[in-house]
Amino acid sequence: MATTLDLTLLYLFAAVIGVVLCRLMKLPPMLGYLAVGVVIGPNALALAKDSASVQYLAEFGVVFLMFVIGLEFNLPKLKSMRSLVFGLGLSQVSLTILATLIGHVALGALLAWLGHHGGLLGWGLNWQSALALGGALAMSSTAIVVKMMADRVELESEHGRRVIGILLFQDLAVVPLLVLIPALGDSASELTHTLGMAALKASGLLILLLAGGQKLMHWWLNMVARRQSDELFMLNLLLVTLGLAWLTEHAGLSLALGAFIAGMLIAETEYKHQVETDIRPFHDVLLGLFFITIGMKLDWYSLVNQWGLVMLLATLPVLFKLGLVTSLAKLFGAPTGVALRTGLYLAQAGEFGFVLVSLAADNALIAPHVESPLLAAMVLSMLFTPFIIQWSNRIVMRVSSTDWLMQSLAMTKIATTAIHAEHHVLICGYGRSGQNLARLLEQEGIPYMALDLDPDRVRQAAAAGHNVVYGDASRQQSLVAAGLSRAAAVVITYPNTQSAKKILHQVQAHAPQVPVAVRTIDDTDLDELQAAGATVVVPETIEGSLMLASQALALAGVPIRRVIRLVQDQRMARYGLMRGYFHGADDDTVDEMALQRLQSVTLPPDAACIGKTIPACLDQRALSVVVVSMRRPNGGTFSPLADVTLSAGDTLVLSGRPADLARAESLLLKH
Repeated sequence: MATTLDLTLLYLFAAVIGVVLCRLMKLPPMLGYLAVGVVIGPNALALAKDSASVQYLAEFGVVFLMFVIGLEFNLPKLKSMRSLVFGLGLSQVSLTILATLIGHVALGALLAWLGHHGGLLGWGLNWQSALALGGALAMSSTAIVVKMMADRVELESEHGRRVIGILLFQDLAVVPLLVLIPALGDSASELTHTLGMAALKASGLLILLLAGGQKLMHWWLNMVARRQSDELFMLNLLLVTLGLAWLTEHAGLSLALGAFIAGMLIAETEYKHQVETDIRPFHDVLLGLFFITIGMKLDWYSLVNQWGLVMLLATLPVLFKLGLVTSLAKLFGAPTGVALRTGLYLAQAGEFGFVLVSLAADNALIAPHVESPLLAAMVLSMLFTPFIIQWSNRIVMRVSSTDWLMQSLAMTKIATTAIHAEHHVLICGYGRSGQNLARLLEQEGIPYMALDLDPDRVRQAAAAGHNVVYGDASRQQSLVAAGLSRAAAVVITYPNTQSAKKILHQVQAHAPQVPVAVRTIDDTDLDELQAAGATVVVPETIEGSLMLASQALALAGVPIRRVIRLVQDQRMARYGLMRGYFHGADDDTVDEMALQRLQSVTLPPDAACIGKTIPACLDQRALSVVVVSMRRPNGGTFSPLADVTLSAGDTLVLSGRPADLARAESLLLKH
């Protein structure tokens, strides 16, 4: 007989295999959890049966998921998105549930007219079941959609903001649904009493916690943080989350409601971001166990026998949600293309749909032989979601001529703005870093062109006279329209490695001679970005630490000139292109002549070193000169340089003192 430890180890091993395979196929890990649950479940290989202890542990995945959702529901965020959350989102959830109820009544009447009795299609469904199914159908996958939009840099796009608004309300709607569904199994009189008591308890608890809870939570977290113990802070975080979940459960509500309230309380404190980081491992692992248990409920054999029904259940809800969300987005003022994209992104089932279906089954609202086809259909819709999102642009372009026209107009606007730009700096992203860069370029009289996906920011900056337009810098059309081939440089100002690699790929494909500077959080992806074609990578943590060190040295009384030199030495160790400065004639003072500087040497066609390697031409150690970088005439860079064969037109950047640089230059240019 398998022990709880045996089952837990099996679950963890299966989870690792599933996540690895999904990572290799670039699919969301959630699908891996569901797949391995099907494989090891009692209806397939039967390696594990649904253990009550493991099931209870997996339920904590939902608790921590609701806690993370609560962290996102701070009042300023809801206020800024109120029209999308409580307008578009509320309409989508309400109309989905209403349409499910109407469909249930209409289909029941049709079957009765045809003489069928004994429950809807023999499933024994009633209006309570239809209401629970409507709530599950209304949910979309936050985990899959948000992850893919982040990878595609679409979170701030027109359709991205609408998708996030609807997802936020769906997550919020889960809270009352978790209270409502268990009560639906009662009789009509008991249902009214149960819902009334639940509403009264929830209202009283929310008023009590939100009225005085925020101050109490802030005071408590401050007291714990003063102890300066990561272990104590983590223990306290688990205590608060599970403690409030326990409180709401014993009040006759759900575990998830207490976790949601805990997240909302912490969201109003300055510890929100630290808590998000600390809770993430618990959230991901336990939620993974939950999805494995969901996968184990799938009856593989019934799927084979009922494949037509499964496909029908997978297709009809997706088409219905696609039409509903698209129509609502259009009704709320979105262009046709934006509305269709919003519908395509939200047509699938969601992780909370699994929670609600399982809860309905546990309360006898859904029969066991109905649960398996439903879960299978939901899994299939989620499996196809990554592909639908990837193909969404092609679908919209084919279906909506207005979207094609709008994209063409956007490209025309970018091209019109950049038509006279020559040797300009192309700024990808116009946040704080992009705007600071633009100000410096303006001071030096250097033209620039900025692309950004935040329509509000673009509108305000353009109205103020800044040279910024709405456009996706990771798309070839936007870069080409912005004059990529004529640009002096490209600067990626936001720290997103995946997006930066897309931009670098486009630059290398269409204008490899243009240098690219990339901003990152730290130097973790430095080699990867350089291999993708980045000329220079600037990790902001390193720059922040250097500025902090320079201020500390200055406050300690170190002369400013020495501070600058020390900081520059540290930069030399990090950046290949910053080992010194390129000096001019006005820099040849007595002091400057003793400092290292940069010098570029371009090889003529008749140079003796053509066809040789750098070590064969220069003894860098003897000359006290370092070859920092080398650029081909087409803009390509090389690192390391030891085995590279020199060609005519190559430009070597040398670092050293003036006398040493002069000797190295004479050797390189010798006929």
